[in-house]
Amino acid sequence: MYTRKDIAKAIDHAVLKPCAVDTDVIEACKLCDENGVGCIIVRPTDVKLTVEQLKDSVTKVGTVISFPYGSDLGEVKTLQAELAIDNGADELDMVMNIGRFLSGDYDFVQKDIEAVVTEAKKHGKIVKVILETCFLTKEQIAGACKIAEAAGADYVKTSTGFADTGATHEAVEIMVKTVGKTMGIKASGGIRSYEDAVSYLEQGCSRLGTSSTLAILNRASD
Repeated sequence: MYTRKDIAKAIDHAVLKPCAVDTDVIEACKLCDENGVGCIIVRPTDVKLTVEQLKDSVTKVGTVISFPYGSDLGEVKTLQAELAIDNGADELDMVMNIGRFLSGDYDFVQKDIEAVVTEAKKHGKIVKVILETCFLTKEQIAGACKIAEAAGADYVKTSTGFADTGATHEAVEIMVKTVGKTMGIKASGGIRSYEDAVSYLEQGCSRLGTSSTLAILNRASD
């Protein structure tokens, strides 16, 4: 049985739409603070504002790196990580270089992740690698998980929420089976209900990416 508090702690509340304005970010910070949400994930340019709004809150501040396609140069991703941390980010959700992975350049992908992980670990920050599982086969999901694990990342994450589909139980099952004992698993994309949230937590996820936080929490019991 997951309580409202349990679910709130597991949520990474997403404020990533390109049309979001400062007031949207501020309102989202208030929502997260009042409900004990574990983390809020905002765009890189919103990190400073978010940190200011949540300076006395239990809610951590996260941001995205190379979002949503993962195709920035490694040097750019590393700089994004450095600047995000300088601005106060606690967690970094980076997108794997999907095209290079699908091309079979696994060494490149691992080094790409390692560069961000190295920067994050200098400051004790968390790195989650977004695989965008809708573009991958079952075998590729498992392979991408192993690359993220070898690169030293803390979590693997299903989706950006901006691709064809988001989290699926099939993808999460593979992720949990492959690295569930050594890494955290984050389901993200399309999680809009209490039932969705609980089902992914029961499956082994420890983080849930969603923008439907209130709809989920309002169905939960204390």
